[in-house]
Amino acid sequence: MANKFHPVSFVLSFFFFFFMIHSSNAAYNVISYGAKPDGKTDATQAFLRVWAAACSSATASTIYVPKGRYLIKAIEFRGPCKSRIRVQIDGTIVAPLDYRALGNSGYWILFIQVNGVSVFGGSLDAKGAGFWACRRAGQNCPVGARSITFNWANNVLISGLTSINSQLTHLVINSCNNVQVRNVRLIAPDLSPNTDGIHVQGSTGVTIIGSTLQTGDDCISIGPGTRNLHISRIKCGPGHGVSIGSLGRQLNEDGVQNITLTDSVFTGSDNGVRIKTWARPSTGFVRNVLFQNIIMRNVENPIIIDQNYCPNNIGCPHQSSGVKISEVTYKNIQGTSATPEGVTFECSPSNPCKGIKLQDIKLTYMNKAATSSCKNIDGTSTGLLIPESCF
Repeated sequence: MANKFHPVSFVLSFFFFFFMIHSSNAAYNVISYGAKPDGKTDATQAFLRVWAAACSSATASTIYVPKGRYLIKAIEFRGPCKSRIRVQIDGTIVAPLDYRALGNSGYWILFIQVNGVSVFGGSLDAKGAGFWACRRAGQNCPVGARSITFNWANNVLISGLTSINSQLTHLVINSCNNVQVRNVRLIAPDLSPNTDGIHVQGSTGVTIIGSTLQTGDDCISIGPGTRNLHISRIKCGPGHGVSIGSLGRQLNEDGVQNITLTDSVFTGSDNGVRIKTWARPSTGFVRNVLFQNIIMRNVENPIIIDQNYCPNNIGCPHQSSGVKISEVTYKNIQGTSATPEGVTFECSPSNPCKGIKLQDIKLTYMNKAATSSCKNIDGTSTGLLIPESCF
């Protein structure tokens, strides 16, 4: 396969990189820069001052957020910085109760153009309930804020972070290289709109390990231009599953390739592993994808490719997707479906799915074999298959 990804060597490189981070010799405590841990006093400027000090440090540094609650409005941590920065959070960072206070930037906490930043521990509470209520009521609401975003960042580690009640997506990784997400917990009610757990797009070499994702939208969504993404040992649900897409909204769009999801459990989610594309012309593609060693527990649509996505049937002149899907393997996926149809392949009539592989699938519905359906697909199947292959 082209551009084969080797997650072991990638992880080893991270161990070396973050061993170096632990040699930090400059420490900056947010309280020393004026932050008060009372959850009421605006600490935004104090956090910006401590970032400016750490970012200008000639040696690797640590920003320390002690126990307590720190009120932060929309904030931007901009690089490039002179040295590596470790952010150690022992407290909780909270957003204002008035959801309008985060403005219309689309971000709450934004790291931009940073290299060698690591974030350890801590909690984020975006207090998103007011924003969700505004949207449900159809009022004139702000655009909404993603809780923590990394734009154009390289060599980043996010470990042990908890995020609750984001207005929109909890964690966004956009146009980044070499990012590792470990043991995070991203939590929002199952009916909270657009509260995706992690969204990755335009990024290469992202690894997501050992995380719990309980959301109102996709546990993980994978957007255009994502390459060499390795996901393992996640717990997903409630939520909309792990989705590649939606893709193909634009005519000229970067493809998605070398995606691996292994050793994970889905519980009560609206989808399991999903590939979703718009039913319109596009230069996009999905190739070299592996879904392996996955347990489904009462999951709707455990395995699904949907190339007919077209909200409100607007802008899809031929109801046919230009996104080319190929070399997707489903291996050792077992458990229970909440819908009679456990395997659904609705591929594009103009660009059929190619090289789809099914191996050792066992999905039941109400203690009986689930069903499968296929359209416009070519592939192979081996091993035990419940339901039987439809191609």
